[in-house]
Formats: sequence, C-alpha cells, structure tokens
Amino acid sequence: MKKYRIQKEPFVIPTADGKLIEEHFGHTTDNGELSLAHMIAPPGWSEPFQTPNFDEYTYIIRGKKQIIIEGEKIVLEAGQSIKIEKGVRIQYANPFEEECEYLAVCLPAFSVGLVNREE
Repeated sequence: MKKYRIQKEPFVIPTADGKLIEEHFGHTTDNGELSLAHMIAPPGWSEPFQTPNFDEYTYIIRGKKQIIIEGEKIVLEAGQSIKIEKGVRIQYANPFEEECEYLAVCLPAFSVGLVNREE
C-alpha cells in the first residue's frame, strides 16, 4: 500500500463571485483533517466578515490580498504568508487591479459549517 497520494484532479468548488477555488485536499477529496486549496481572487472580489472555527494559513503566490483582522487592515503581497487563528473575526478581499493567486491551508479542513460567515 502506498504511503502517499498525488492529487491530479482537485475538486473545483462552485462560486458565484468569480473566485476560483481548487480544493486539492479536504472534505471533498479526503478525510477533512485539513484542507489545501489553490485560489485565484479576481480584482474587486471580497467575502463577508467571518469568524472561522479553524486556523488558516495563507501564502500569496502573485498579486495582493487585503485582510481585515479584528478591525486591523493588512495587505499581504507575493512571497508573504500569514497564520490566522480560529475564532478571530476576519474579512478577505482583493480591492486591487490584478488577480491574487494564493494557497490556503485550513486546520481542521474548511467547511461551510465552520466558517461562520456574517450575512
């Protein structure tokens, strides 16, 4: 039995906001202990505020991503990464003129039931 698994066909999560989400590992492909997703956020994209019940690690490949963390606005640029602990109120956005490509790891895995988005 192999002790590894190569992911060649990530699950593309349908979105209505133009964001590409390719989940390589997570609830859709694995056991949900953690999720690993490749994402591309288009210019002008944003999500509602949320208070996730998971730690989230983000690495920016290209472009910039704005994050409001408990009222503090920060901008991550290509080559930078961040860990945001669970239970923190955040908002992700790309108010810039170019796409933002990044990787996100959630521990435990991302799920709609754990993200706690505000409407």
